[in-house]
Amino acid sequence: MKTNNIVSILTIASVFLVLVSCDNNENTQAVTVQQQQALPFPVAQLQTKTVTGFTEYPTTIEGRVNSDVRAKTSGYIEKVYVDEGQKVRKGQVLFKLETQSLSQDAGAAKAQVNVAQVEVDKLIPLVEKNIISPVQLETAKANLAQAKANYSGVTANIGYATIKSPIDGFVGAINFREGALISPSDATPLTTVSQIDEVYAFFSFNEAQYIDHLQRSEGQNKAERIKNSPDLTLILANGKEYSKKGRIQTSTGQINQSTGTIQIRAVFDNPNEILTNGNSGKIRFPIEYKDAIVVPQSATFEQQGNIMIFKLGEDNKVVTSIIEVKGTVDNLYVVEAGITTNDKIVVSGVSKLRNGMAISPQETTFKDAIKPVATLFRN
Repeated sequence: MKTNNIVSILTIASVFLVLVSCDNNENTQAVTVQQQQALPFPVAQLQTKTVTGFTEYPTTIEGRVNSDVRAKTSGYIEKVYVDEGQKVRKGQVLFKLETQSLSQDAGAAKAQVNVAQVEVDKLIPLVEKNIISPVQLETAKANLAQAKANYSGVTANIGYATIKSPIDGFVGAINFREGALISPSDATPLTTVSQIDEVYAFFSFNEAQYIDHLQRSEGQNKAERIKNSPDLTLILANGKEYSKKGRIQTSTGQINQSTGTIQIRAVFDNPNEILTNGNSGKIRFPIEYKDAIVVPQSATFEQQGNIMIFKLGEDNKVVTSIIEVKGTVDNLYVVEAGITTNDKIVVSGVSKLRNGMAISPQETTFKDAIKPVATLFRN
């Protein structure tokens, strides 16, 4: 009887050991399978970096000085001495008005002067001899002065008939040609002469951009901040960069209540006369982000309007996190909040990940992680 009990106990113990052994084997195999299923993904430790991004603004170009040329007297254009686009000097004759009628008026006015002078000369000795009243002589002298003023006005109009350039510069569109009747009241100028050794580029900031610019620039007041503004690049209408850098010179100082913008004026040297009045283009404005956390855009994805990233968590499991982006520089996002330099992130292949998924992290350097990916094909 005792022998049978001992056999039963041994049998039960053996079965128990077999079951425990099988359970351990199953757990070990499950862990092994799970480890085998963890896919490799590149991860990198975040660092800070100083990067420069660019924002572009439409711009219009004007010569440093634009002087409208207008007539000071009415008349028909007799001769146009210059052509559009021609370089002229200050005082150079541009237009000549017909002066035949003015010359006739001048002759008549000169005759009136002579008549008045004769009358004065005749009365002087009579007054000296007390034959006539001095009042008559003073009246004659007043008539002479009036005649001389009329003559001076007519001769001045003859001078105005020769229209000269007010400045050194380049002639713009010529709006009136030979035979056209012009007058000082014309709304349209004869032409415009522009100085383009330097040119102004006008563009606009909205209110937020203007405040950001002032806060980024160093200085105790507006003038100092403008002086410390970065150099600007001008992109020409053909898409190429202009060879000279520009500087912000001033702003209107007030926000336009209708548009919510403030106009900025930059100046560019133009020694080769490539730029001219009326050009268009884009101002490329640099924005420097000092010691900023940056992540490659390949490490992010969008979800419900948020930009997301995968951090590497405990047990090599990834955790999603929302990041706030304050700028874009090439292939990088400049991060405002959501991650720190203590974090490691998955830098590519994020479309294959899910929150809480275990991965096999493959360490890569931050420098390699943010390196732009070469474009293999172009349209």
